[in-house]
Amino acid sequence: MPIHSLRHTHAVLLLEADNDMKYVQERIGHGSITITSDVYSHISKKIEVSSIEKYKAHIRSILD
Repeated sequence: MPIHSLRHTHAVLLLEADNDMKYVQERIGHGSITITSDVYSHISKKIEVSSIEKYKAHIRSILD
């Protein structure tokens, strides 16, 4: 596997583990969070499900 593929996988796994984009930016070594966000902000299935669950919980807390 090419080194950039490993780097990309590492960044996505960090995001799936609910790490902050700023942490990923620093860990990967990008000079700006914009670069990190542009490259790694595609949504994995795990991140999508987690985000939807957080949204549902938030809506329930508003309605309760």
